[in-house]
Amino acid sequence: MTQVLPGRPYGTLPDGRDVRALTIGSAPGPVVEILTLGAAVHRLEVAGRDGARRNVVLGHATVEERLASTDYVGGTIGRYANRIAGGRFPLDGREVVVGAHDRGNSLHGGPEGFDRRLWEVVEHRPDEVALSLVSPDGDQGFPGTVSVLVRYRVVGDVVRVEMEATTDAPTVLNLTNHAYFNLDGEGARTVDDHLLTVAADAFTPVDSTGIPFGEHAPVAGTPFDLRDPTAIGSAVRAEHPQVVEARGIDHNFVVRGTGLRVHAVLSSPRSGVRLVLRSDQPGLQVYTGNNLDGSRRSTRGGRYRQGDGIALEPQLFPDSPNRPEWPSAQVGPGTAYRATLEWDLGPGEPDGALDRSDSRVAK
Repeated sequence: MTQVLPGRPYGTLPDGRDVRALTIGSAPGPVVEILTLGAAVHRLEVAGRDGARRNVVLGHATVEERLASTDYVGGTIGRYANRIAGGRFPLDGREVVVGAHDRGNSLHGGPEGFDRRLWEVVEHRPDEVALSLVSPDGDQGFPGTVSVLVRYRVVGDVVRVEMEATTDAPTVLNLTNHAYFNLDGEGARTVDDHLLTVAADAFTPVDSTGIPFGEHAPVAGTPFDLRDPTAIGSAVRAEHPQVVEARGIDHNFVVRGTGLRVHAVLSSPRSGVRLVLRSDQPGLQVYTGNNLDGSRRSTRGGRYRQGDGIALEPQLFPDSPNRPEWPSAQVGPGTAYRATLEWDLGPGEPDGALDRSDSRVAK
């Protein structure tokens, strides 16, 4: 009997395995297309204040483009999102060495992270899809066999992403999603005019390779002060050594409060689309697409260049396995890892301000 695969065909991996695209949600709310390759968000269509529906995330048109890309577009990131200094960290009295491929550091799980794996579809319903992945002991150097489940769910105007994992041996975990947003629509002009607000009083300065110096710093008086709505273009062109070194923003923000709460608000005065990002993670990596260089093609056949999208990645702080004073990334047998994020999307006011009436805004 011929197996009926879920979703629609997206392409084929070099080893012959099929990659599928699965759709959840329906108009007038968000409609999301998720790939089994990387458990990645491929399209996210929402309505703006003008009533027009737009795909507001970046994506690649083919499997080949996605595998050739080093930009993690839309992917589920693991085992460890962000950087680990030198690809080394202590764990239970021994040194663990993992794949280092970003200026001598490990980035987003190593050269072959979760965003490059084919995930299994566990469940697919009109408003929900769940995908699983087993990462074997020693995968990219990380210890322990890890079983991961990522669930995407559309409820009203909210896209909810729940990430869970278990391990059979002590290891470190830090999962996130690497969607790039352009609220004017994929393939539109840059996000320079988008207004961004981040609920953080401190950020994490880094060295020239993206590794924290070791202390958080106040955002006050810097381009990282995004506590009020700020045009992204003005922040990324500031004459601040941290911005100049990174060619924009690629930094962790220390989000106020605990539990599921508002991390950031992104809005476009042009389209009238507003995104409220909520998560239960302590940090938010803001990345302004600094390394999009035109080498990779977009969903519509154009080329992505610097500033064409912004990634807002809730996660633990970078290099946490080497920073015992920060929230721990360590997980062991009998302890489940969980992380949740929400994208609340739809027509909104163009000012990009935090909604103080939302009880999940940390004061």
